[in-house]
Amino acid sequence: MFKGRDLLTLSDDEIRDVRGAEIAMIYQEPMTAFNPVLTVGRQLIEPLEIHLGMNRRQAQQRAEELLGMVGIPNARERLNDYPHQFSGGMRQRAMIAMALVCGPQLLIADEPTTALDVTIQAQIVDLVKRLREELGMAIIWITHDLGLIAGLAHRISVMYAGYVIEQAPIKELYAYPFHPYTISLLNSLPYLDSNRQRRLESIDGLPPILLDKPTGCAFAPRCKYVRERCWKEIPPLIPIDINHHVACWIDPRSGKEHL
Repeated sequence: MFKGRDLLTLSDDEIRDVRGAEIAMIYQEPMTAFNPVLTVGRQLIEPLEIHLGMNRRQAQQRAEELLGMVGIPNARERLNDYPHQFSGGMRQRAMIAMALVCGPQLLIADEPTTALDVTIQAQIVDLVKRLREELGMAIIWITHDLGLIAGLAHRISVMYAGYVIEQAPIKELYAYPFHPYTISLLNSLPYLDSNRQRRLESIDGLPPILLDKPTGCAFAPRCKYVRERCWKEIPPLIPIDINHHVACWIDPRSGKEHL
């Protein structure tokens, strides 16, 4: 659902108007997202012409502005370069520019810093945070790096086997995790605080193979709190606080069913 519309019911023409113009995406590996035989400038200019109706001169000027906005020097000259002529960090910046080209209201970032070293990763995160404030857009950041999103997100949804199993404001979830999977994830992170030194935990078992839809909780085979009900029913998201929801039949603090 987006702005009251079910995107899965839209026609090809209708969804084409949404892609890029209203919802944009940054991919994990920009080298596979860019067309390798077209210049970066061509790939920035095309959506401006299609979605915003700009002529070639207007689109080229806007593309140059966007490359400058994301921190690429000599933007006018770089428009004529091909993706392979950019470094990894610069390709990701160019990918962000392409995502922002039509001023989307929602930006989906699919692990956009995974392939980058930590220094460049920090620069990309700072860039996205700055653009979020300047452009006033919402961001969905998909990642497995819990440390990274601690300083980036306002709200977090933890997923397991395709299901959202816990939702909460970021600070509340880190301070009071409720789902057994979330608790295990946070216990697997190292702490720099010397007063909190402890052995890192691992999660026993393996993720499910989703060839068949599970009949119960997907985490049940790996959960130390599992009950008979967990094998038979998929738990819904249950409110445990005003802004905190969890999909679990068991209260891990007491070990008892809370519904």
